[in-house]
Amino acid sequence: MIDAVTLAILNGRLEQIADEMDATLFRSAFNPIIAEAHDASHGIYDAENGDTLVQGKSGLPIFVGVMAFAVKAVIDKAARDDDLVDGDVYIFNDPYDGGTHLSDFRLVKPLYRNGSVYCYLASVGHWHDVGGNVPGNYNPIATESFQEGMLIPPVKLFKAGVIQQDIIDILQSNSRLPMSVYGDLNAQINALDLGVKRLNSLLDDYGENTIKLALGELKDRASKMMRSYISSLPDGEIYAEDYLDNDGIVDEPLKIALSLRISGESMTMDFGASSLQCSGPVNIARSTTIAACYVALKHIFGDVPANAGVLEPVKFIIKEKSLLSATAPKPVGGYTETILRLIDVIFQAVAKIAPDKSNACAYGTINALSIAGHRKNGQRWVMFSFFGGGHGGHPLGDGLNHGNAPISTATIPPLEILEAAYPVKFNQWALRPDSGGDGKFRGGLGATYEIELLEENADAFLFGERGKFAPAGVVGGEPGAKNIFTYEGENGPAHPKMISKIVGVKLKRGQTVRIDTPGGGGYGKPSERSNALRDADRTLGYVTKGKL
Repeated sequence: MIDAVTLAILNGRLEQIADEMDATLFRSAFNPIIAEAHDASHGIYDAENGDTLVQGKSGLPIFVGVMAFAVKAVIDKAARDDDLVDGDVYIFNDPYDGGTHLSDFRLVKPLYRNGSVYCYLASVGHWHDVGGNVPGNYNPIATESFQEGMLIPPVKLFKAGVIQQDIIDILQSNSRLPMSVYGDLNAQINALDLGVKRLNSLLDDYGENTIKLALGELKDRASKMMRSYISSLPDGEIYAEDYLDNDGIVDEPLKIALSLRISGESMTMDFGASSLQCSGPVNIARSTTIAACYVALKHIFGDVPANAGVLEPVKFIIKEKSLLSATAPKPVGGYTETILRLIDVIFQAVAKIAPDKSNACAYGTINALSIAGHRKNGQRWVMFSFFGGGHGGHPLGDGLNHGNAPISTATIPPLEILEAAYPVKFNQWALRPDSGGDGKFRGGLGATYEIELLEENADAFLFGERGKFAPAGVVGGEPGAKNIFTYEGENGPAHPKMISKIVGVKLKRGQTVRIDTPGGGGYGKPSERSNALRDADRTLGYVTKGKL
């Protein structure tokens, strides 16, 4: 046993190591998706099965579950090859083997103590461009992963501490922005090196056995807390479903369905009624599905520690070759849109049995926008960014206006950074009135972004969602507004045929693209909203029509 004071101290020290790794990467990465938006994560993982032991508080929660599968992929690879030694570092982005999509590159490093692997440290970051047909890699018309970017299986970036320059050469040669790849890669290497240094120092202070006991206790406590929360829910089965607009290829909705079963201290998430894997890039791997469920559960039970113990009392039923368990080479570039809908479905299901623990759906799309071209000197530029929207109303109040997607703790890249880095100007960056769903507690407002091109020519690409199916309210709340993308066509303002997805929009200097992002769904019946809150909505300009 380990006493409570020592456990608290060690928990803080371990989290600080992961936090410091996060900070090191954020401060030294070249591309703003990591440096400003914090689309990255670090953690410490079990030496035998890859389970998450510790994760940084600044990294993306979606990576917690996925990285456990990624580390396990490295463990299995090393076992097959029988060549793991101290100083090795693996790199890969395989989305079907512990990955998400091709933009997310993972580095995994074993930490040796007394001649054997004590644990693994891992870093993941979203690289700016990794090849493929679309700059920035969100290709909404991809039908194979080959059209989304380069796919790297687990390979050794370092062998016994010696860097393999040929691997770096391959990575850089497959990117439109090779220096961005070089900078982000080295930032991740430095973060891992720092983590090894800090963890070795902690182990020297307390000893391997004490730290191992602490890690085991923290995992057990997360499992016990999760079982306690599940047991507080009523036994039974509830069903919820939601839809994606389309897959970018065929303009038909795709269903994500959940049968949520509660039995004592155990929970079963059955996604068997969901759509089969599709032609377009909204498929996700089984590991990504499980990671998204972890994020949703952490939203609902917020004080459960971030480690593998959270999922011990949860069983998953995910049909093979379904939208939620896709196989290679099905495209997966738009995984963010699908995991957001997964979270929405879980929120809706829990709201039916425990309305005090859930909230309405958030805006449900990152609106991945790429604008790319060449400067006058011939230099290639690629602006890739994602955008915010409204969060759902909840039991304690209105939803957050213009927040980031609930899959992460990332931030929306500031317009000042985007304008400084790329030849664009934001004519509008504002809240979108009347976009939050009505209810006892209103959904948060979406946003309006209008972006003007300052170079001679460029191409724009959008990968979004919620153009057909609005974010749902719960407990009688109304849905938020839908997503709208507008660009300047030959005959004036135009919208995508696929509603929320489009490639190759030709822009000339002075032309604009505009995104009106969804608001969150409302919580509770609109008739229960107080007059004071409605007066405030009107005064602040949040609501300009309808029920005031």
